[in-house]
Amino acid sequence: MAQPGRRVQASATGHGCHLRLHRATHAHHHDPERARTFAAEHGPVLYKPLRETEYTDDTGRPLTVWIEDVIPDQVDDRLRHTAHLFQQRVSKSADIRLTAVGDYLAAVRIDGSPGVDWRRHYDRLSYAPVPVPPAIARGVRAYLEAFGLSFGAFDFGLDRDGVWHWYECNPNGQWAWFPDHITTPIKHAIADRLQHGALA
Repeated sequence: MAQPGRRVQASATGHGCHLRLHRATHAHHHDPERARTFAAEHGPVLYKPLRETEYTDDTGRPLTVWIEDVIPDQVDDRLRHTAHLFQQRVSKSADIRLTAVGDYLAAVRIDGSPGVDWRRHYDRLSYAPVPVPPAIARGVRAYLEAFGLSFGAFDFGLDRDGVWHWYECNPNGQWAWFPDHITTPIKHAIADRLQHGALA
């Protein structure tokens, strides 16, 4: 969800769809003291941007803001300039990207990232399809229905007890970098959806 308000709404909707959220989530606007208190009480805490930036390098290549750990001392008055999202970090053993196309769900376990944001380390990652727990499938489909979506890329953290912790849903999330044996069924599901629409 691109706009800050929509991302907050998305978190509330995910909770209503019984997707397990972080043990603490704090969407924060402009108040450094509240953010420092949250980081102190619920650490370790991650910072996440609420939307893509317009930053570019010297060649014009777009830049992004990575998900990073934050400690209370790093929060200062610069926070007042825009909205931010702080979330308690999941003690995870792996990440999961679940691509939903209508009723078709494809979940992939992502291993090998040395840091909290696996997008920074594509050359180190390995991928393995995994079954979707029934409760997760129900929550994902309820979420899509709540927002009127036919597609969603859902990100989860997998903890050491095998519990899926939902991070977010990107309604325009990427999937084509996965190996062919993962992307081929997704491509077929998208083509079927475009050709036939939702099944009656």
